[in-house]
Amino acid sequence: MAFRTWQVNKIKYCELVGHEVALENEVVYPAEHLPDQPPRVNAHRCSNAIICNQTDKPGCIWSGTNPDRQPL
Repeated sequence: MAFRTWQVNKIKYCELVGHEVALENEVVYPAEHLPDQPPRVNAHRCSNAIICNQTDKPGCIWSGTNPDRQPL
């Protein structure tokens, strides 16, 4: 069976929230009987997305609310 996990891709300072955040990728590793396939990246997220979405400021592409803003 395939294995899914969230892995930290980068740690950057976000000016929108005023501290460092982790940019994460959801990686899917193939099942054991398919060892020749490379891992796939399914999704991206920010470690501060829930808190960022609760503020009155517009979010960014990493929080999933504003695809036009790329602050990092």
